[in-house]
Amino acid sequence: MTRAVVLKNIKDFKFWGLILSITFCFIYSKANAQDKYFEYTNLPDLPPNVRQNVQPGLAGPYTGIDDDVLIVAGGANFPDKLPWEGGIKTYYDGIFILKKNANGTVQWEVASTKIPFAAGYGGAISTNKGLLCFGGNTSDTNISNTWFIDYIPETGEIEINQGPDLPQPLTNFAFSKVDNAIYVAGGISDFGGASTNSFYKLSLVGDNPKNWEWELLPSWDGDPRAFSVSVSQSNGLENCFYLFSGRNITPQGDWRVLSDAHVFNPTTNKWQVISNDRIQEFKVMAGTAFPLGASSIIFTSGSNGNLAMQEIDIKKRIEQLESQLVNGKDVGRMLELAKMELTAHLNEHPGFGNKIYSFNTISKEFYEIGEIPQTGQVTTTAVTWNGDIVVPTGEVRPGVRTPRVLKIIINKDAKHLGIIDMLVIGLYFFILAWMGYFFSKRQKSTEDYFKGGGRIPWWAAGLSIFGTALSAITFMAVPAKTFATDWSYFMLNMTIFLVAPVIVFWFIPFFRKLNVTTAYEFLESRFNLTIRLLGSLSFILFQIGRMGVVMFLPSIALNVVTGIDIFVCIALMGVVSMIYTIYGGIEAVIWTDVVQVIVLLGGAILSLVLMTSSIEGGVTGILEMARANDKFNIIDLDLSLKRPTVWVMLLGGIFANITTYGSDQTMVQRYLTTKTQKEAQKSVWTNAILTIPATLIFFFVGTTLFAFFKNYPTELNPTFENNDAIFPWYIVSELPTGVSGLLIAAIFAAAMSSLSSSMNSAATSYATDIHFRFGWNKKTNELKLARKATLIIGIIGTLFAIMMATMDVKSLWDEFQKVLGLVIGSLGGVFLLGIFTKTANSMGVLIGIVVSIMVQVYVGITEPVHILVYSATGVVSCFLVGYLASLFFAKD
Repeated sequence: MTRAVVLKNIKDFKFWGLILSITFCFIYSKANAQDKYFEYTNLPDLPPNVRQNVQPGLAGPYTGIDDDVLIVAGGANFPDKLPWEGGIKTYYDGIFILKKNANGTVQWEVASTKIPFAAGYGGAISTNKGLLCFGGNTSDTNISNTWFIDYIPETGEIEINQGPDLPQPLTNFAFSKVDNAIYVAGGISDFGGASTNSFYKLSLVGDNPKNWEWELLPSWDGDPRAFSVSVSQSNGLENCFYLFSGRNITPQGDWRVLSDAHVFNPTTNKWQVISNDRIQEFKVMAGTAFPLGASSIIFTSGSNGNLAMQEIDIKKRIEQLESQLVNGKDVGRMLELAKMELTAHLNEHPGFGNKIYSFNTISKEFYEIGEIPQTGQVTTTAVTWNGDIVVPTGEVRPGVRTPRVLKIIINKDAKHLGIIDMLVIGLYFFILAWMGYFFSKRQKSTEDYFKGGGRIPWWAAGLSIFGTALSAITFMAVPAKTFATDWSYFMLNMTIFLVAPVIVFWFIPFFRKLNVTTAYEFLESRFNLTIRLLGSLSFILFQIGRMGVVMFLPSIALNVVTGIDIFVCIALMGVVSMIYTIYGGIEAVIWTDVVQVIVLLGGAILSLVLMTSSIEGGVTGILEMARANDKFNIIDLDLSLKRPTVWVMLLGGIFANITTYGSDQTMVQRYLTTKTQKEAQKSVWTNAILTIPATLIFFFVGTTLFAFFKNYPTELNPTFENNDAIFPWYIVSELPTGVSGLLIAAIFAAAMSSLSSSMNSAATSYATDIHFRFGWNKKTNELKLARKATLIIGIIGTLFAIMMATMDVKSLWDEFQKVLGLVIGSLGGVFLLGIFTKTANSMGVLIGIVVSIMVQVYVGITEPVHILVYSATGVVSCFLVGYLASLFFAKD
């Protein structure tokens, strides 16, 4: 055996050893799974009020968070006797503060400062000026006053500052904060009077609360109410104000329990009926609720009113008997028995239950989700404190309060993949790495490494173009979008057919004729080196950022639904993609893209088949349910560029596709890998044609997910912070072992097809437009340099994803994309100027780029159009300004 063969075998052994190590690390990275979404504990009981030895608890306190302390103020109770025993309701003005100690424990303190009134049953919302308390009632009047409870961390003291008064006295109303405004619905205005249907908004815009003003808004289409429950939550598109149940009190004092539900959308300024109590009953009067995840509302308590109505019936019977007794009828014994029945009814009241219910704002299903280990607390407020839900004090049965402070810990780690699923995914990674090793034997030069030696068939190039445009974000986000909304984004994907002829008949012949390696070589020959470098560097930086987000965002969802550590997810995608891309070049990238497109489309189709078979009525049932819930809205002809109308889809899609398919190196590089121009053109048509079935598949997956979770609401995880995890959750929680692993592999496939393309294309741009362009490769083998560039770019992209995960900065990509998008958005205009005009010159184009950036900054700040139109504003402004500016300068 020769020395060369021995060395080769050693290298092969090291290579496969690395792959096996990665695979086994992946398999054994599974964490322990939890079975429930909520865990319960109690914080220290509320301490006694001033001059009292015992704290029986408070109903209707002003509760909220300010500067990371929990505040409970005011409220009322019966300190001596129960109300039917002659007890007198007492109101308080004290303020309790629950602080964290250095050792992690918490401790109550009683503030020396008091609120302006001994009052309760109002509202309290955290603001940047303190905890804003508003309305409520004292022992003899309803109030319209508002005030801020401002905790000063440096001194530990409380300051009380006046707020903007309510337009009228109100108590027992529903309230919630939606975005930057407080909404107040219903309540009682006259002391002891009837319920109202008033609806007010307080916008919290501006630093001076004196400038905040309450605004009267249209009321809901339903009964007036008090003791209702309201929560702010997203409807799938915008945050809305949800209103449930309550009590309709007449001027005569009679009342009945309401079980309807309504939603107010601040964007449209309109109410919508969720249920008129005939479709679905929401009996949660005076209850406690909080928003959870992307679209769930959790009710931890509420009165269904059944026992209250029995109490009213007994009292009415007592009144009738007393009237008869006064008129001389012999009903004394019956009256005595009725009073005994009332006392027993009140004393033996079981409380307001311990069932937890969930309402999903997208499927509009209301269902039981669990139980709390104690009686539910009503006439109090659930607040979020450091990610946990705290429900302090409140009423547990009529007239009876509790000093307990319930803490609900949200468990977002509920389900995990099994070992067989892990093995399936590990095997998939192994096959991809082997493909990189296989194609590495063909890489003899940079011509092979960057252009595949012209050996790529048109259909493979087409599948690779298609796979590059798809990512794990698309694989998850498109079904999530159609699950949450409708098919209004369908036309966006169809615009590829309007752009494909331009790419096929103008761009591809142009690039093939020039025989370039990167698209940006053309920019130097047409304009100058500065524009080439600007385009190439922008592309490289953009792709590094894109790699980071393509790894990071799917890893969040995969971590939630599979239990695989987020850093392991990132490392796996990054390392395996680097291995086959570094070894096999563009040829390995394209052929692995082919495999991954088959896996991800096959996975989506398999999911559709399995979901459809589990839904009553099959496809027909899904279609009927989707139609009934307006899920097939495709075309919105409204003349607006701020909403996702058909005009936004057309404008945004056309210009985004021109920029992507006409100037993005990941696409242009594939046009150059086929043997002939005709085959390159076929590859684009292949991609365009594949878009139709792929769009139908992924959109219908989202609609089918809606139908599935509407049929089986308890199967939906309510803790998801966004709906992107909805498809992976279905895969992990509902599909058989092994099949789950294959479909999670499809998500990894979607991510890695984009990753490998970004790595290879960014390395191609660096090597060709910078390193080789400036002659830095005199002492370096070009193929080795290309592989080193791929490795470095892959490492930087992976580290960027890890940094995002470490810092937990989900908006970092948004800001990064905004900055680089300013330049990237103009590149489409630059290529259009270079290819379709003879007038454009270097100086004019540079001016066009600068003005386009300014336009994009203005559009980004003022948001005059929908975000999908940003590509159009970038391309059009660069093209028009660049062309006009070129008229004032001599042609280069």
